Amino acid sequence: MKVTTLKYAGLLALTLTVVGCASPGGSIYVPVGGSSRDVERERAPEPPRTYPREEESRTERKSEQPPEPEPEPDRRSGSTSYQDSGDQLSPAAKSLIRQADAYLAQGDAGAAVAQLERAQRIAPRSAEVYFKLSEAYVTKGQLGSAEQFTLKGLSLAGNDVRLQRTGWLLLADIRRARGNVAGANQAEERAGAL
Repeated sequence: MKVTTLKYAGLLALTLTVVGCASPGGSIYVPVGGSSRDVERERAPEPPRTYPREEESRTERKSEQPPEPEPEPDRRSGSTSYQDSGDQLSPAAKSLIRQADAYLAQGDAGAAVAQLERAQRIAPRSAEVYFKLSEAYVTKGQLGSAEQFTLKGLSLAGNDVRLQRTGWLLLADIRRARGNVAGANQAEERAGAL
């Protein structure tokens, strides 16, 4: 019985092998050098990238940008062009500045700015007008505008040491009020060097 069972088992295994090889499904294709999935992966194009490169998309914020260089005071001497001395104030501009001072003393910064803008139109290259405008904007709480008017006034101060010192000290106060302690210290150093 035992020999007969082994004969039937062997005959059954041989039959299954012959039937399996003769089935209509054929054989499984395996390409040379790897499976068909490996070949497809190598030939498939890269998917398109939807994100831009990091350096193209990077924008700098104003706070990340390097500080703008301070305007250099003009230390030339001997020349008396209008850039060295700034505009001399006309009597009309002086009168408007006095009216603006009166408005500032009363706490009316808007009226003071209006008077100073008129003075600016009369004397557009006067550093003193720009410094007064800066003071008026400080009173209004517009420190960014005040700093810009101060820088413009410094660029027009020419060789007038008194105006330059006034401008640098005014700039130091404005920068300190804006929280820019390093910029305020730089402005004070510039004023002290005069």
